[in-house]
Amino acid sequence: MKTDYEVVIIGAGVAGMTAAIYLKRSGISCCLLEREIPGGQINKSSSVQNYPGIMEITGPDLANNIFKQVNNLDIPYKYGNVLEIKVQNDKKIVKTDVEEISTKFIIIATGRISRKLQIANEEKLIGKGISYCALCDANFFKDQIVAVIGGSNAAMEEALYLSKICKKVIIIHRRNEFRADQILVDQVKNTSNIVLEVNAVPISFNSKDDRLSSITLNQNGKTWDLIVDGCFIYIGQVPASQIFKDIIEFDDDGYIIVDEHNCTNVAGIYAAGDIVKKDAYQLITAMSDGVIAAVNCIKNRNN
Repeated sequence: MKTDYEVVIIGAGVAGMTAAIYLKRSGISCCLLEREIPGGQINKSSSVQNYPGIMEITGPDLANNIFKQVNNLDIPYKYGNVLEIKVQNDKKIVKTDVEEISTKFIIIATGRISRKLQIANEEKLIGKGISYCALCDANFFKDQIVAVIGGSNAAMEEALYLSKICKKVIIIHRRNEFRADQILVDQVKNTSNIVLEVNAVPISFNSKDDRLSSITLNQNGKTWDLIVDGCFIYIGQVPASQIFKDIIEFDDDGYIIVDEHNCTNVAGIYAAGDIVKKDAYQLITAMSDGVIAAVNCIKNRNN
């Protein structure tokens, strides 16, 4: 099956959905292509408090609100896993496991995925005590003891969320100082059932009856086992870009390099959101990228 659109947007996170809204409102035929649910990584955020004009909203609620706009504009939403992109002069073919889509422009908005610790038994215990999404899995650990690994805003926010559900939350961080905003660190320190284990490096995850039972830590030169029922890992993210490595220019970390128009090294292929190398990875910058990419597709549609 082959379909045709002026623009194909790969990824339906906030950047991709924003681009689609701007394109459709300008009369451009476009489709959103996604292999999971709309919203991307924002669906894993229990609380969003840095979006101007909204005091606080959950990530899934914000994603759903944007997706309602997409639906109201009758923008096609296709499920599929992208296998490759073929460039044929002015024409591009996006091949998925479902169909081939012909288009003039592509906007890559595949975002980032959770970074893994890559220590013993991590892969084995994913879904068996190890998670990368507190909002998704917190209720599996109601009134139990869990760990949160990381020192970022995400780690602090999710620790606070977990503290309302779990008996005890233990934050494990390899340094004494946190990268998170001070307001979040202060909230964590003032929450009675959150404990900090700093200068602690996870060495391995341990299991009993095929479920996580403890985490071996190296803390200040001493090795010991922390008994937990679950563990949530927030040590950053990596770009979901490998599928495009044969045609798109990356930096050393796998982020797509774009110009001031969010255009990649391939004419007619743009990138937006967390997949792009930039200084700040925020909702508002992702949306801005989506707007810039869409506007340039609109400007160049007749070229």
